[in-house]
Amino acid sequence: MIKKSLALALAATFVSGPVFAADLTNAYEAPSYNEPVSQDSGWTGGYVGIHAGTSSERSNPFSGDKEFTGGVHGGYNMETNGVVVGGEVEFSHLGDVEVNVPNGNLQERYRLAGKAKVGMPLGNTLIYGTGGVAMTSIRDSAGVEGPDGWKPGWQLGAGVEHKFNQQISGRVEYNYTRTGDVRSFDTASGTVAESDVKDHTIKAGVNYHF
Repeated sequence: MIKKSLALALAATFVSGPVFAADLTNAYEAPSYNEPVSQDSGWTGGYVGIHAGTSSERSNPFSGDKEFTGGVHGGYNMETNGVVVGGEVEFSHLGDVEVNVPNGNLQERYRLAGKAKVGMPLGNTLIYGTGGVAMTSIRDSAGVEGPDGWKPGWQLGAGVEHKFNQQISGRVEYNYTRTGDVRSFDTASGTVAESDVKDHTIKAGVNYHF
């Protein structure tokens, strides 16, 4: 009788072992892998804005020979993989800032610039650099005549922009602009010369984001 009971117990163990193992296998689920979702700081989209500041031929725009500048701008940003890239067009009145040429000075009055932008978003703050082309309207000054129309040049810059909410942001930007081969005519001596002129601009602006 004892041998029979022992045989039945062993048989039950062999039968229930695979069933128990199967239950454990079915109960275990491998953890699923979810690809991390990139965090967008909300800089993608179009915007328009206004800006104002100072412009000077000297590297310090707050020097005594500075002039007031102001204008409008607009552009589009796209954020991808933690980098913001975009483009912007701006129009500015330079306040007739004087730039040196042989035998005197000329005056820069208007500027139209188109530039590319690359920046690093830090939450609601964007640190960026810019580079592009600029067309500058140059006027005659006392005793010196300048070129007619607009003269092409190039522009580099850097800035910081901060979003106060989804629509409104403020920024501060520095620009260095150089215009090459500017022809000037000295009315007193009758001499003609060509030279490169440059200016430095610091401006603050407010943007509205769509």
